[in-house]
Amino acid sequence: MTVDSSLVDLVTGASFLVQIVMLILLAISITAWTLIFRKRSELKRARRAADEFEDYFWSGKELNSLYADLAAREYPLRGMEGIFLAGFREFGRLRKQAGVEQRAVLDGTQRAMRVSLAREMDTLEASLPFLATAGSTSPYIGLFGTVWGIMNSFRALGDVHQATLVMVAPGIAEALIATAMGLFAAIPAVIAYNRYAYEVERLGNRYDTFLEEFSTILQRQTHIS
Repeated sequence: MTVDSSLVDLVTGASFLVQIVMLILLAISITAWTLIFRKRSELKRARRAADEFEDYFWSGKELNSLYADLAAREYPLRGMEGIFLAGFREFGRLRKQAGVEQRAVLDGTQRAMRVSLAREMDTLEASLPFLATAGSTSPYIGLFGTVWGIMNSFRALGDVHQATLVMVAPGIAEALIATAMGLFAAIPAVIAYNRYAYEVERLGNRYDTFLEEFSTILQRQTHIS
């Protein structure tokens, strides 16, 4: 009996259910890698935008001029720019209303910025749940395919009088491919999730710090005026 141990023959020679498991793991892996590269570019742009806006904000430019420049841009503002725009717009709107106390103006401004911050964090955290799910479930999906394949291999031995390693090894090798594919899908997803979750948390802290600093500036302006 000649055993062809090539990867393609192992995959095509597996049982139908094991092949379905392999297709599921392949789809998970392709989706995970797509999200990994997309999230990498997204976070890189977010960090660069935060650096540029902080330099712009702390350059000493007057807040009204800064707001006018940002409001005139045609593309939607994200990150710190969006937080600043939402806060300063609400700040100006509340100050124009008669009978609104300074405390209410600041509270309303902070609420507007908190809403913008929450939306930005939702955007940054998108795709992370899929990476976490792929990293935690892919090994179990692969293990299911392995167990099923090994079970079929041993079941086939019941029809023979004398079992040999040559008869058992191909079926076991086919089944173990599912576990290997599960690990191949899970390991990059786990690494990417841990790294990106940390980067998202750092960006969130930067946004929150800017929100507090901007609130302090607006509070001083309110007292001065």
